[in-house]
Amino acid sequence: MFLALKEIRKEKLRSSLIVAMIVLIGYLIFILSSLALGLARQNTDAINSWHINQITLNANANVDMRQSFLSADNVGKLSNQEAVIGQTSVVAKSKQHKQLSAVFIGLKDTQFVYKNIQLVSGHNVRGAHEIVVDTAFKTAGYKLGNQLTLNDDQQKYTIVGFTEGAKLNIAPIVYGQLSTWQNLRGMSSGPVASAIVSKNTHFKNNNTGVKTYTKQQVIDKLPGYQAQTATFVLMIGFLMVISLIIIAVFLYILTMQKIPNYAVLRAQGVPSKVLVTATISQSILLVICGLVIATGLTALTAVVMPASVPVAFDIPVLGGVGLGLLLMALIGSLRPVRSVLKIDPVSAIGG
Repeated sequence: MFLALKEIRKEKLRSSLIVAMIVLIGYLIFILSSLALGLARQNTDAINSWHINQITLNANANVDMRQSFLSADNVGKLSNQEAVIGQTSVVAKSKQHKQLSAVFIGLKDTQFVYKNIQLVSGHNVRGAHEIVVDTAFKTAGYKLGNQLTLNDDQQKYTIVGFTEGAKLNIAPIVYGQLSTWQNLRGMSSGPVASAIVSKNTHFKNNNTGVKTYTKQQVIDKLPGYQAQTATFVLMIGFLMVISLIIIAVFLYILTMQKIPNYAVLRAQGVPSKVLVTATISQSILLVICGLVIATGLTALTAVVMPASVPVAFDIPVLGGVGLGLLLMALIGSLRPVRSVLKIDPVSAIGG
């Protein structure tokens, strides 16, 4: 470690360049990871907030709640572990505020999904013309008591509560009564829900015309969810590989420039183990220094980032990404280590 620190102090410019590269790569990976996590959460926040395990849909709905319609016979008899919901896409309109694309979720006030809504202000829905909305509406300027219309329906709905983290497929949720969902879909008779959700991991509806899926199966079928997640994972993976190559190249160049110095040390009896440890320690120190600075920049970004940007700064996830970069540094230091182990003191000194 002492030798590594001495080398870093001696090669300030080169060491600073390596640290700067690691800072840029680390910062970019941290921001991309946070953005990927934020987008993933905004796709699934609402479903996760229901604390469910199984979802029953119409068998012909292609695992899409928007396309699913269940009749009373499809639903059958439910226990207190199950609830019915109605889903439809809406556009919230108000003369005083901008239009917002949202997802309307109709609920029954006697079932657990309705009872488990966590409010940050206001109260839960008590009437057919009352709604609870995600805080994205508050960010857009809406307040408790404001009225709005949904789609082409001329009926005005009053915001009576705000809830946080209620998004589905990135769109904010509007919670209302199940009867309101039926009116918005123009179905006063016929279908009674879009889906049955259950907290029971073994729940299965055996009625004709329906099929039960796990929560993750439904999430995986959300439009664009898998493609978006795969894209970010691929980008982050490429950046990890790039960081490995950069660290390996810089360390290799530094090591080759110090071969004569290492040869002298070997001739003086310094074992190869000490030189290998110095090379690996130097790599780790440079990466840790770069990651500390990148973490500071990420924390600063988290403070100034607008609420409208879908990012989630999750410490365990970012910590895992940091450990991944550290692992890349260890792998990248193996190539210079081979050069150190092959040093011939006599030929290197010129004897």
